[in-house]
Amino acid sequence: MNSDSAQKKSQEKTAFHTLDASEVLKQLESREEGLTREQAAQLLERYGKNVLQEAKPQSLLAKFIEQFKNVMIFILLAAAILSGILGEWTDTVIILLVVILNAVLGVIQENKAEQALEALKSMSSPQARVRRGGQVTEIKSEELVPGDIVLLEAGNVVPADIRLLEAASLKTEEAALTGESLPAEKQAGVLEGQDLVIGDRTNMAYMSSSVTYGRGVGVVTATGMNTEVGRIAGFISEAENEVTPLQKKLDELGKYFTFIILGVCVVIFIVGWLEGRELLDMLLTSISLAVAAIPEGLPAIVTIILALGVQRMAKRKAIIRKLPAVETLGSTEIICSDKTGTLTLNKMTVEKLYVGGETVDADARLNETPGGELLLQAMTLCNDSSIDDGTGAAEESPAKKPDASGGTRSGKAILGDPTETALVDYALSIGTDKRELEQRYPRVGELPFDSDRKLMTTIHKLDNGQFRVLTKGAPDVLVARCSHIYENGGVVPLTEEHTARITASNKKLADEALRVLAFAYRDEAVQPVEPSPDKTERELIFVGLTGMIDPPREEVRDAVAVCRRAGIRPVMITGDHRDTAAAIARRLGIIDDDKAVLTGRELDGISEEDFAVRVADYSVYARVSPEHKVRIVKAWRQKGKIVAMTGDGVNDAPALKSADIGVGMGITGTDVAKGVSDMVLADDNFTTIVVAVEEGRKVYSNIRKSIQFLLSANLGEVVTLFIATLIGWRILEPIHILWINLVTDTLPALALGLEKASEDAMSKKPRKSSSSIFAGGVGISIIYQGLLEAGLTLMVYYWAHTHYDEGVAVTMAFATLGLLQLTHAFNVRSNTKSLFQIGVFSNRYMLGASVISGLLLVLVIIIPGLNEWFGVQHLNGLQWGIVCGAALSIVVIVELVKLVLRLSGRIKSWE
Repeated sequence: MNSDSAQKKSQEKTAFHTLDASEVLKQLESREEGLTREQAAQLLERYGKNVLQEAKPQSLLAKFIEQFKNVMIFILLAAAILSGILGEWTDTVIILLVVILNAVLGVIQENKAEQALEALKSMSSPQARVRRGGQVTEIKSEELVPGDIVLLEAGNVVPADIRLLEAASLKTEEAALTGESLPAEKQAGVLEGQDLVIGDRTNMAYMSSSVTYGRGVGVVTATGMNTEVGRIAGFISEAENEVTPLQKKLDELGKYFTFIILGVCVVIFIVGWLEGRELLDMLLTSISLAVAAIPEGLPAIVTIILALGVQRMAKRKAIIRKLPAVETLGSTEIICSDKTGTLTLNKMTVEKLYVGGETVDADARLNETPGGELLLQAMTLCNDSSIDDGTGAAEESPAKKPDASGGTRSGKAILGDPTETALVDYALSIGTDKRELEQRYPRVGELPFDSDRKLMTTIHKLDNGQFRVLTKGAPDVLVARCSHIYENGGVVPLTEEHTARITASNKKLADEALRVLAFAYRDEAVQPVEPSPDKTERELIFVGLTGMIDPPREEVRDAVAVCRRAGIRPVMITGDHRDTAAAIARRLGIIDDDKAVLTGRELDGISEEDFAVRVADYSVYARVSPEHKVRIVKAWRQKGKIVAMTGDGVNDAPALKSADIGVGMGITGTDVAKGVSDMVLADDNFTTIVVAVEEGRKVYSNIRKSIQFLLSANLGEVVTLFIATLIGWRILEPIHILWINLVTDTLPALALGLEKASEDAMSKKPRKSSSSIFAGGVGISIIYQGLLEAGLTLMVYYWAHTHYDEGVAVTMAFATLGLLQLTHAFNVRSNTKSLFQIGVFSNRYMLGASVISGLLLVLVIIIPGLNEWFGVQHLNGLQWGIVCGAALSIVVIVELVKLVLRLSGRIKSWE
């Protein structure tokens, strides 16, 4: 029985952290000696292998076919068939190539859930040390079963979810799972509260986390898909891919066009039939009208504009993995961001120090402050981290895990626990090198850190032959073991007044969400033999305090301010503690007070219905689980908001998948987070998100301009043919319509996609996801500009028809309609600003597109033989003058409309 349902029935969710060791073993039918081989084999058959299940792979053909489930694609295919009926096989081939290219690009860009699950799978430990039948043996982690006794030590990857039975100074790195920047200190005692979040379950170790310090023994409580990482994998595979706002609008557009085109074609056919015209002739006319109405280049142009946006964003460190994500970014209203590594540096940093009775900033010259030299000694020597000098010597340090920050204040590579590396890094930054101190004062004894006593002590030999005991730890515990204090350059007895000042300073630092450590020392004439906490950590001399924090990135505060101006609400979601999250959020300008902070436990007490109403009250969420993150994202989406979610850890993956757009971190991000993201930040810089949002707004604006241009041009063609048919004119042949669509639609529409963003792009509120693609004057512009094109074309045809023969009239109408569309492309660059205000020549791509398209249009008229094939003829100077005058007149008319809008004050409703 290896199915997921069987495993869920077998591995019931039990709050193992609330049970003592004997109860846990009893519940799991195990014992301290471990399972027997027979028991393990039976349980493996019952529960299945300790692996993450892969999503059912979708075949390449299935993915390809999926790309065709789009109304606009159906219309394109219909256009290809109609073009074939007309005998225009070239146009049929071009349209089919557009459709196929669209599908291929879609398949290439999409990244399915199985890739993320594969990344999750690769995180699991390949080997595990277990105790079976009283013997320690090494097995494949996939063979682990609930009840197995697992042995952990520094450097191991936790192979399954484990309830700890023993823990000796054990610390595990859970940042990717919980979002906490510091390794979690573990213990084996019983915890109260069944609803504790993962970060608070200190007697549990979870699959895919790594052991950074100490050792431990535990019993496996869950394997495979029933582990916390497995549940996340389940969320990823269950989350559905949502269509973007633009995709929805284009689908709606396709449906509207289908009905409009069919309606107009039926009317034309009936009118012609009633007038007694040949049925075949009317059928061909109706088909040519349908071809004129269908914007066959639209999907390809939208795809190309998105792809060009992707290239620009890549140059600015935003890597887009799914094309539609570019457009979605532009409409983002909420950015739910993970704290650790995204808003902060993911590197503990010393910010404040208390020494000599005063609190000073970290930039103070501590080695020139009374007592500062002693504090620096304690910070660097009572410390297991090491400096990597590039020779590999640091690898022999007891602490093996590198600092995950990717950089230090001092510029040196420091290996070890993040808290300890922060102390060494700070000392280096002000000129104190741990390596030099260790050579001068070698360590001769130690008492490792213990989570129960909350202290660590090292013993060092001094130059004068004496020995110095250096101790660091929790301030309240350490002060209780001090009898003196170093003050004003000397040692004096520790009084209640001293204690009160130290306590007040500790509280002040803690209130700023700083992690506070205290330091003390004592000199001994003789080296302590067999040091012990009771004998060694007593009658100490207090030296000072240090306050550390994972600081916010310097540039993020400005980025948050830009978001607010742009009408985007930043929301912090973190697994860290409430006070720490609130302090960072205040520094960044995300919140002004703590009322907007909610913890995961508090969120559990709010019903889905209530939270859907109250979600806007909170901007910071602390101590949350992966389920909470998904719930927050979904609550905002239920309010109709477009939500972006940033993150770098495994714990962020479900929310990244659930959001409208998931933003992963390229440097610190796990493969899982990047695998489910729509966009990856190559520099892990929150500011890059703002750049991407601006680019997204620009892309959407340019797509709307292209749509406006194409639809107004097609409307002009439809109205021209419709009115001409009703009147009885044979104004344009199908080949004329197809050629105009081919040469005048594509290049100018692409050039509009390269229009620069307006200066106030990030000063406007994001568009609503429910807003129509025709909002902001686009729909009205399409109608009146399309009618203008039709009216001018019909006027030129009428004048030519009354002054020249039919061939000249048709040629002038053909040239007028084509050139009108090219000049009109300049109008569409802005619906509100004058063309001369934005600069006629400011878009060189538009100039190039107009010249190329204009030449292609004119050449079929002036080249002998080619004009006969197209059914047109040469025009004289006067005739070309009338055609060009009509083409330019649309610019004058549209400029006058824009001027009236600006003078009337209605410009806002058109933006």
